[in-house]
Amino acid sequence: MSYESLLGRLTAHGQGHLLTYWPELSEKERELLIRDIEKIDFSEVNELFRRANDTSKVILEKLEDLKPIPESHYEAVPNLSNEKIEEYETLGFKEISDGKVGVLLLAGGQATRLGFGHPKGMYDVGLPSKKTLFQIQAERIVRIQQMAAEKFGKHGKITWYIMTSEHTKQPTADFFKSHSYFGLNEEDVIFFEQGTLPCFDFEGKIFLDEKHHVSSAPDGNGGLYRSLKNQGILADIAKRGVEHLHAHSVDNILIKVADPVFVGYCKSKNADCAAKVVQKSSPSEAVGVVCRVNGHYKVVEYSELTDEAAERRNDDGRLTFSAGNICNHYFSADFLNKISSFESKLKLHVAKKKIPYVDRDGVRQKPSEPNGIKMEKFIFDVFEFAENFICLEVARDVEFSALKNADSVKKDCPSTAREDLLRLHRKYVRAAGGIISDDIDVEISPLLSYGGENIQELVNGEVFTISPFHLKSMQETSTNGVNGKH
Repeated sequence: MSYESLLGRLTAHGQGHLLTYWPELSEKERELLIRDIEKIDFSEVNELFRRANDTSKVILEKLEDLKPIPESHYEAVPNLSNEKIEEYETLGFKEISDGKVGVLLLAGGQATRLGFGHPKGMYDVGLPSKKTLFQIQAERIVRIQQMAAEKFGKHGKITWYIMTSEHTKQPTADFFKSHSYFGLNEEDVIFFEQGTLPCFDFEGKIFLDEKHHVSSAPDGNGGLYRSLKNQGILADIAKRGVEHLHAHSVDNILIKVADPVFVGYCKSKNADCAAKVVQKSSPSEAVGVVCRVNGHYKVVEYSELTDEAAERRNDDGRLTFSAGNICNHYFSADFLNKISSFESKLKLHVAKKKIPYVDRDGVRQKPSEPNGIKMEKFIFDVFEFAENFICLEVARDVEFSALKNADSVKKDCPSTAREDLLRLHRKYVRAAGGIISDDIDVEISPLLSYGGENIQELVNGEVFTISPFHLKSMQETSTNGVNGKH
């Protein structure tokens, strides 16, 4: 593309300043800048900026008609009978054995708060096995496929769709390849990139991060939907006959990947969209709440709830607005295909940020105060468009422990994630007849047990005195010559 045509295109959209340093650029740098510019639909992003700017000027939506999820659309696993859980689980296993289940993993984070500098899924929280988040989750998929095959005599594959960022895609793909996809088939692990949006100043001008590079930022986990369409993932889902997608973030070490109970529950209710939630631990816990706002299902951020609403309780003493959002969702494939028809209506979340930029003198500046905005969409903003939205409450100690911070924060950090997993595994050992005190660390391999099953023969009547202790599957012990207990 010639300089003249490039300038004409940019000027028409008020972004001609992006070529300010063109005369100074080498041929290679010009190619890089052109590549950046060609990725951008300027009509669209200018409209997004206008919408974002308008939204930021509007007072937050009135929460006059705020209601909890109705009982007809809400069940809690801890309150279900064993028969009902088994009913849902069997339905889910059937869908898995028929190859109708896929997983959407949100794995674009670079773990900067952890001081790690690599994709967060590659992080090792210090378990006895030294397994990373990616390995733990991959092995849960291997195990759940095996369980479904044992139940129905048919080995269906779970397709794992992993959304990375521009910067984490190659390191993530290389990591999986170097570990032989952790026992999964390479063709069933598909990587795709989260989209980005340009960073704007407050006047609507796009920043240059370098003279030859446009400033941009990830478009939020709600950018998932556009990436699914633009990168051929929806087409792949259709080609494979996948009907149910379990979506979650990579940083939950307790995640039940492709949970058959969740899948079966959603299928039995013919849901097009669903959320797993946990009970809020207290009225002031900083977690969004899934509820109904003016007749629509939404996630209301904790900062948007009034004190009265946050502290309101039912007759049984339970918080009225207790459905804590944990980024753990279900989508039918049909619903994902419909999202493109209303994607332009999704709410834009605006954050005022300190954005590095190249100034008029060609010097890169790092501002000390917010000087522009980043725009993003959130994955849960599609809830209000679902025709049949439901919730499944799960026990926090069984299914949710996030990894977000360094250990110095002492919350949602490697130490808490590790201890939460080890505490759960002690619980599984005790339920299977083992005797173990709280000061003994036992890790159960996902290849041996997905949720506490399949360990009774190994632990029943055993007294655990050595710490740490690693219970492994026969598959693992045969490769390293160690017995099922290590």
